[in-house]
Amino acid sequence: MSALQSLFNIQFPLIQAPMAGVQGWELASAVSAAGALGSIPCAMLTPDAVRDAVTRFRAQTDRPLNLNFFCHQSPEPDAEGQQRWLELFLPWYTELGLEAPRAPAGPGRLPFNQAMADRVIELAPEVVSFHFGLPEPSLLEQVRASGARIISSATTVEEACWLERQGVDAIIAQGVEAGGHRGMFLSEEISTQVGTFALLPQIRAAVNVPVIAAGGIADAAGVQAALALGADGVQVGTAYLLCPEANTSAVHRAALLSPGASHTVLTNLFSGRPARGIVNRMIRELGAINPAAPVFPLATAASAPLRARAESLGRCDFSPLWAGQNVTGCRSIPAAELTRALVSDLKPSSVSSC
Repeated sequence: MSALQSLFNIQFPLIQAPMAGVQGWELASAVSAAGALGSIPCAMLTPDAVRDAVTRFRAQTDRPLNLNFFCHQSPEPDAEGQQRWLELFLPWYTELGLEAPRAPAGPGRLPFNQAMADRVIELAPEVVSFHFGLPEPSLLEQVRASGARIISSATTVEEACWLERQGVDAIIAQGVEAGGHRGMFLSEEISTQVGTFALLPQIRAAVNVPVIAAGGIADAAGVQAALALGADGVQVGTAYLLCPEANTSAVHRAALLSPGASHTVLTNLFSGRPARGIVNRMIRELGAINPAAPVFPLATAASAPLRARAESLGRCDFSPLWAGQNVTGCRSIPAAELTRALVSDLKPSSVSSC
């Protein structure tokens, strides 16, 4: 039994990665009920929606739950920058017969704030995870006082050491293979990002708290390899995207099953921050990293109407097709079955009876 299993009171050393926009409480409850740690992404939810999701989760299982939040800095308004960004999309609006937005929209994702801290205290999740660092000390202390275990993502050894100094209970070592947004927060330099199996042992040697490997882990062999390299547990996201409990769109599911799923890149086009997804038309024509993209999360608004129209036509041209570099583990099976498959090679001593 690993330190992580004891810390979270879970049967298997496995966390389902929180994936905003493609999953809710349904996937989390199925994974937790199967003995791993299910996660609900909260960055795109209101406090009331968080309460509703947790209530529904608790109605399905009494097993531990992780609530995930973003910790980015709220951007300063930049109407001119957003307008210049929108102008790059105007030919596509014309092509699809859409009227372009008249004014830039506000952010679709909010950082962890007092309202969410109040909700954490009310709902008492067993684990709270953060992306892009940690919230301000006063908010973090409220989460700690609620009794929740606190974890966050590190993409470099420096970030891991910083997180340990802030008193986190465990650290997610997020390799560059991972799908979705990079958790980087001490640097914006993409060249600092390395693979999971290079990052993991370095973080393991640098910190004294449990370390969770994430990125490119999609099957039982990958889980075993991460544990053999010193991980106390693993976090898996992409492999769950085809499960019926996920809210993955039809075009996203089709992309995951296509030959093109093997070609992913880090791109800032969809939100303003680097995130890994499958290459599509928008990425090919604007370039994966475009310096004109507004800061996170203001870049999202320009493509949102295009995405909606294209998806209604069965096209993924403007959709963020988040996926890691290893999609081989994606399977259209119930999440509980996939969870058991991921831990099928674990020795009995690595499985808790809790």
